[in-house]
Amino acid sequence: MQAPFELIGTSAAIRSVQQELDYAARSDAKVLVTGESGVGKEVVARLVHQRSHRSRAPLVMINCAGVPDTLLESELFGHVRGSFTDAYRDKRGRFELAHGGTVFLDEVGEMSLRMQALLLRFLECGELQRVGSDRAHTTVDVRVIAATNRELHQRIGEKAFREDLYYRLNVVHLTIPPLRQRPEDVMPLLEHFLRYYAEAHRSDVLQVTPEARAVLTAYRWPGNVRELKNVAERMVVRARKATAGIEDLPPEVTAEATVTGGGTRPADAPSTALALYDRVVNRGESFWSAVYEPFTAHDLTRDDLRVILRLGLEHTRGSYKQLTQLFNMAPDDYKRFLNFLRKHQCHMPFQRFRAIPPRPDRTARPEADTRAANF
Repeated sequence: MQAPFELIGTSAAIRSVQQELDYAARSDAKVLVTGESGVGKEVVARLVHQRSHRSRAPLVMINCAGVPDTLLESELFGHVRGSFTDAYRDKRGRFELAHGGTVFLDEVGEMSLRMQALLLRFLECGELQRVGSDRAHTTVDVRVIAATNRELHQRIGEKAFREDLYYRLNVVHLTIPPLRQRPEDVMPLLEHFLRYYAEAHRSDVLQVTPEARAVLTAYRWPGNVRELKNVAERMVVRARKATAGIEDLPPEVTAEATVTGGGTRPADAPSTALALYDRVVNRGESFWSAVYEPFTAHDLTRDDLRVILRLGLEHTRGSYKQLTQLFNMAPDDYKRFLNFLRKHQCHMPFQRFRAIPPRPDRTARPEADTRAANF
């Protein structure tokens, strides 16, 4: 069963990517997609192709990091018979196979300088010269979409990436932020993958408790959406009941839930606070209705309120302005919010959150996968 390709999320960042993606699909301009490994660069490339006028033509994909440099030239441009050992017949390259369509060059930042020069020449004239030939073989019409998880400006400064190639590729630039910067997208993505894997494994759709939702949202997701997808499948395969709680989450997720940004979160944080945080951040409820009203009615303790605030401030790195947005308040509620916190001795110094450096990823970035995968 092949997963459909969708760009799922409710965050402002994903809405912005959706808009830029639509702009890109209307033209034949070259597209550069950047972002950490696992954020969904391949999905974006597929969507640009599918929504463009080239959608009926081929989409040909190649992982530039997964092919040795000695073979990459032949893979892209083709070769003639006898040009090297085992070249028993002429072979068409990926650019020629994609004539009229799109070529997706994944991990273009891993190309050698020699291959970058060959790619630049092709982008300038569209002519293909097969390996072993002394002249151009043909001219093709293809759209190029390139992707990388590298910081290309840094690579240019290190003389490892050609500046002229960067500007040739960077006509439309789509940057996909890591999942830890858009926690409101965690639950829509998880629910999508839970439905998909329930169908794939012929089981009922797994429900997730509010406490587990809060833990999943607070997790940093070093493997981004690819990791979330794997967690969803693991939850479905291992499900023993219709609802998954914190005890059903992978150990690395629950372990992260006890420590955030260098500060310690109590392992027995009140489930009420976690559930309310989930309602505000993931379900779009306002702080005033979900938290303020039960607090003033004495249904919520001051400790509960502090846990909710701490979770939010860890996410915004101490910014109360951003916290009002995260908690779905109107812009002019900022002073009212601060006055409320000070009145009940719940205001926390922002410096303690800004001084905490981001936690490094504990897992190495996986190799890019050229197989069809949803995000």
